[in-house]
Amino acid sequence: MPINRRLAAVLIADVAGYSRLIGAYEEQTLGRLGAIRSEVIEPTIAANHGRLVKTKGDGLLIEFTSVMDAVRCAIAVQRLMAEYNDRLSPPERIEYRIGINLGEIVIDDDDIYGEGVNIAARLEALAERGGICVSARVQEEVDGRLNVAFEDMGEQTLKNIARPVHVYRVVPGAAARPHAASPTHPGAALPLPDKPSIAVLAFTNMSTDAEQEFFADGISEDIITELSRSRSLFVIARNSSFVYKGRPTAIRDVGRELGVRYVLEGSVRKARNRVRVTAQLIEATTGGHVWAERYDRELADIFSVQDEITASVSSAIQPALERSERERAVRKPADDLDAWESYHRGMWHFSRIEAGDNETARDFFRRSIELDPQFARAVAALALTFLNEITLFRPQQRAVNIPLALESASHAVAIDATDAMGHAALARALWMSGRHAESLVRAATAVQLEPNSPAAHGALGGARLWSGRPAEAIEPLQSAMRLSPFDPLTSLWLHFMARAHYWSGNYGASIAVATQVLQSVPNFRQPYNTLIAALGQVGRVDDAQAVMADGLARFGDAFRALMELPADLRELRSEDRDHLIDGFRKANLA
Repeated sequence: MPINRRLAAVLIADVAGYSRLIGAYEEQTLGRLGAIRSEVIEPTIAANHGRLVKTKGDGLLIEFTSVMDAVRCAIAVQRLMAEYNDRLSPPERIEYRIGINLGEIVIDDDDIYGEGVNIAARLEALAERGGICVSARVQEEVDGRLNVAFEDMGEQTLKNIARPVHVYRVVPGAAARPHAASPTHPGAALPLPDKPSIAVLAFTNMSTDAEQEFFADGISEDIITELSRSRSLFVIARNSSFVYKGRPTAIRDVGRELGVRYVLEGSVRKARNRVRVTAQLIEATTGGHVWAERYDRELADIFSVQDEITASVSSAIQPALERSERERAVRKPADDLDAWESYHRGMWHFSRIEAGDNETARDFFRRSIELDPQFARAVAALALTFLNEITLFRPQQRAVNIPLALESASHAVAIDATDAMGHAALARALWMSGRHAESLVRAATAVQLEPNSPAAHGALGGARLWSGRPAEAIEPLQSAMRLSPFDPLTSLWLHFMARAHYWSGNYGASIAVATQVLQSVPNFRQPYNTLIAALGQVGRVDDAQAVMADGLARFGDAFRALMELPADLRELRSEDRDHLIDGFRKANLA
């Protein structure tokens, strides 16, 4: 029989107090365990791309190729079990303990074993009822990538494990707030806007098919897009409301952390050619239900369901919107449902802001466009993949990617001139081509079309920054971060803000913001030269040289090219380049 070794994430779950439950309620407990596994555990494993290796008594051994999926699965299981137990008396409750480890395992036919499995089993024993314990390697992989908080339990001596293992406990209901979520008051509750405000959470996939996760996300995102067109609402962007996906969070906490009065949540179950969508609107401050509805429809009617939910939510929040929502033209995102799903698969990867995911997203957007060439949003998103690749991952791709981005963004606007995403993408491509006046027009149009779009506000801030209006860039950049407090592009907007302060002559503010970016995202190259120049301008030469040394240590000699501000940076006006070089010179680095 073949035996293979590989690294994998292993999750082991075990019912706490199993012997007590069997002794007192044997028949009922065994029946409930079977129902829970078929209705809760197994669908959740499938939704998170796991493999149930085996069950033994009250325990389950589950294998994942991704540690992120393992942690998401564990959090989802504990959330669902907490909801299940709410209706039972304490003696009847079934509570799982879960341990997760990332380590080497041996695969023997359909079974797995080895130290990776053994450590996961010992971690499960350390967990409290309804709790999750993970090894340090799991915590390191997940930290900063999932919105989950950990409590350090230190090194633990585990039975039959030769060396101590550093253990972390997942803190129930706690969020690891992104470092740059609130640039001025990190960790503080955000104030409510002066108009009705809402966050749409990712709808829960109730199907056993993990592939339907993207379908559920797509419905949520389209509702966000339609609500965002209203000037009478303040709508949180997808990238921030989706951070709560797959983890238990009180609605009041969502409202406080995102600074909104209302939260929309729901679920989707797709089976054959039928779909069931449920949605409920909750007032976050009180937890009271404002509106709820269930839709059972043919799959072909899914876009009509989205429009009905959007109209119902708008009218429930602000009755004055009811007439305008009824009169609003129905905007179907694509004629082909497969094209729509491919687009939303791409957006899931795109929002992860990683080089590999950016390429995967591009493939999905191209597939969507092949299926429906008139799907403007997919064409605009394709343009953004070219731009993000230059800015965040491969600056050497400028000569190739900027023409491709211009072509795609221009085409998106030509297909649908009323869609903000195309104008925002075109604004970015234009300023990176040095066409600043045109960029300003496109960015302003994007904000006008979709006043709740953080991408549109971010594009306007960037257009103003690179066109020589740095002081005017700060307000739209702040708007982008308020509309999406947890956005993966926050570091980019903060980088723009640090530059805006620098070119406005406010060097102290530039130092503060650039330092914040580098503490959060130390591998983001561009803020280094802003910080060095600002430190040089205020005479902190030793600090500037320390930042330079850090950049060289982190990026090697290639970092010097960043300091040289090459001529192909067409967005950089000559006077702005001279201003930066003056800072380098004062830091004795030019």
